[in-house]
Amino acid sequence: MELSIFQIDAFADRVFGGNPAAICPLDSWVPDDVMQAIAAENNLAETAFFVAADSKDTDGACYDLRWFTPTLEVELCGHATLASAFLIFERFAPDAEILRFRTRSGELTVTRQEGQLFLDFPSYPGPVVDCPDALISGLGKMPHEVIEGPNYMAVFGSEADIAALEPDMEMLATLHPRGVIATAPGDAVDFVSRYFGPSFGVPEDPVTGSAHCMLTPYWATRLGKTRMDARQISTRGGALVCEDRGDRVGIGGQAVLYLEGKITV
Repeated sequence: MELSIFQIDAFADRVFGGNPAAICPLDSWVPDDVMQAIAAENNLAETAFFVAADSKDTDGACYDLRWFTPTLEVELCGHATLASAFLIFERFAPDAEILRFRTRSGELTVTRQEGQLFLDFPSYPGPVVDCPDALISGLGKMPHEVIEGPNYMAVFGSEADIAALEPDMEMLATLHPRGVIATAPGDAVDFVSRYFGPSFGVPEDPVTGSAHCMLTPYWATRLGKTRMDARQISTRGGALVCEDRGDRVGIGGQAVLYLEGKITV
C-alpha cells in the first residue's frame, strides 16, 4: 500500500522553525496499528491522518481527523491540525473559506484570517491547585502557581525563568496523563511558554497549539485582553496569536511545506 505523506512546519513562516508535523491524506481509513506504526516511524511529535467526510449538512469542506504521537493516539493536537488545514487549503480545497474537522474533541474549524490560519478550539480554564511534588522535582523550581486541566500549567515570574528550565523528564512522566506547560509574561510578547510531554513520547514539544487552550483563558483574565501575541520558546520556537472567545479560543499561526513524498506500508 502506497500513501502520500507531507511534512509541514506549523506556527512558522519559514522551514526549520515551528513544529514539524507529518500529514497523511487517506482515501479511507487504514488499520489503527498501521497508523500508529507510521507515527512511530516518523518519530515526530504528531502524525495526522485525515479522510474527506460528507459535508452536505454543513458549511465548508469537512474531514475526519486523527492524531498520533510515536506512542499513542491523542485527543487534541493544535500544530498538526494547523498543518492539515494548510495542506487542504493549498492542495485539496483552495476555494474553501472554512474547514471543519470531526475529531475526538468534537468539531474543530479552521479559517483564513489576516494572512494566518486560525484554529477554533475549546477553552480549558482550570482551578489553581497545590503543586504536586513530582512537578516541583521535575521542573527543578517551585512555580508561583499551578493550574490543573488537561495539563498542569506552572506559572513563573519571567521569560528568563522559563528559558532556564532543565526538566527531569523521567519525573515529569510520572504525572501522566497530564503533560506540563510552563509559562510566564514575555519580554517582547504577552506571554511565553514551553511544553513537556514525556509520557506521550514527546519530551519537549517545539510549539503546542493545544496548550494554548489553557494558556489563552488564563492570560486573557490576568492581562485583561482578548487578543494576545504569544511565543513558545523551545529551541525551534514558534509564534502564535491567541484570542479569548469565551468557551472557545482562537489560535492563529502560519505554516510552510518542508517535504512531500510517498511511503510504502
